[in-house]
Amino acid sequence: MANASKLKGDRIEREIIAIFKQAGLDAKRIDARLGQFGADASHDVDVYKPGRDAPFCGEVKARKVFPKWVTGWLADNDWLAIRADREEPLFILPTRVMIELLGGKND
Repeated sequence: MANASKLKGDRIEREIIAIFKQAGLDAKRIDARLGQFGADASHDVDVYKPGRDAPFCGEVKARKVFPKWVTGWLADNDWLAIRADREEPLFILPTRVMIELLGGKND
């Protein structure tokens, strides 16, 4: 039997896929771990944007609580960009914005 963390991760991945599918987008769970079966990358979910050949590959993480600075800085904005010194920026965005960018329908 899988441990509690694995079960929680699987549940959250299915929840994320359901959100994309409800928006009319194709999404699939992928069990791609670096080095497993020749995989050269690691991710959890593929999301397919209409008109794009390759899927967007995503990693899903769940935490009991986010750092307050993440939700505080994002607030009512459409996205938050964070960057460490000499690193590429990372973007954090709400579900509604992600769905719109991928061409899905928001309810």
